[in-house]
Amino acid sequence: MNLPQRKSRRSVLAAVALLILAQCYGLVALAGPDKPQPELPELSVSVLQFGTAHWELDHIAHQQLDRKHGYRLALRVVANLSASHLAVTSGSADGAVADLLWAQSRYQAGSPYLYIPFSSRIGDIVVPENSGVHSLADLQGLRIGVAGGPDSKGWVLLQKVALLQGIDLADSTKIQFAAPPLLSQGLKRGQMDAIVTYWHFAARLKGQGGWRSAFGMADLLVALNLDPNLPVLGYVFPETWASEHAELIDRFAVSVAEAKAELSARPSAWERLRPLLRNPEDSVFQALRDGFVAGTPKPLTDNRVANLKELQILTGVDAALLMPDRLFYRKQP
Repeated sequence: MNLPQRKSRRSVLAAVALLILAQCYGLVALAGPDKPQPELPELSVSVLQFGTAHWELDHIAHQQLDRKHGYRLALRVVANLSASHLAVTSGSADGAVADLLWAQSRYQAGSPYLYIPFSSRIGDIVVPENSGVHSLADLQGLRIGVAGGPDSKGWVLLQKVALLQGIDLADSTKIQFAAPPLLSQGLKRGQMDAIVTYWHFAARLKGQGGWRSAFGMADLLVALNLDPNLPVLGYVFPETWASEHAELIDRFAVSVAEAKAELSARPSAWERLRPLLRNPEDSVFQALRDGFVAGTPKPLTDNRVANLKELQILTGVDAALLMPDRLFYRKQP
């Protein structure tokens, strides 16, 4: 091959290379830089480290149900209920879990909160397995421990129903108010004959064996002509914030409903949550799991909202000062 031919060949190859490069760069130019994914809005919830709400919120985050429904859940884990309430009232968290009476008290103080149903579990009346207590009348003359204080929902309901049967439990029993763990220990040591305690403390006792429910809190609601599935615990969000983030609230509610359905349908999903239940023995673990699922509230209806208001009146709230209907979350997933 002579010199002119070699130069011509090199020119052709160079031209082809330039064409290929031009095409590549052209494709890149057409494609442009990678478009960043839109950042999901964040919703933060204050939650007790070993609280029952942490179980389903952790499931939401782990299964990415939040991202599935277009938001990012951020958990603000705190040590106690007071810290959780402070987080939401101070604005360091968007929401928290609280009982209906707390939401009612905030409304009366001029700081209304939207209330999204979380659980219908009020508590339980626990006695030794061989106890002779099977009815309200059987409690007379006994030593009763009550979790919380005189305004505890379980204790108030117990007294209301007893009075309907002509029984004054405040006068006919010896009452001791204390924290749930102390009540459990007192019952085990024989210092109390019965305790009115929160459902998950009752579940732990019954799961250990040797203890049973004297009768259920749901029975007390039925005796008062109220729906036994009332959501006495809820997720609370400041009304102003909730109104400004209505779509985000709806997305959260959808993911909560989906988490409850999954935890109800798939017992295996609970194994990963076991550390949040404090790694209990199998019988206690099952009692806690079953108790949580049993507390799944039904959607709010006009009748259930009316029943919730009636429950508040029974616990001492002035009927003229009740939370309005707008504060009870009603949109269904």
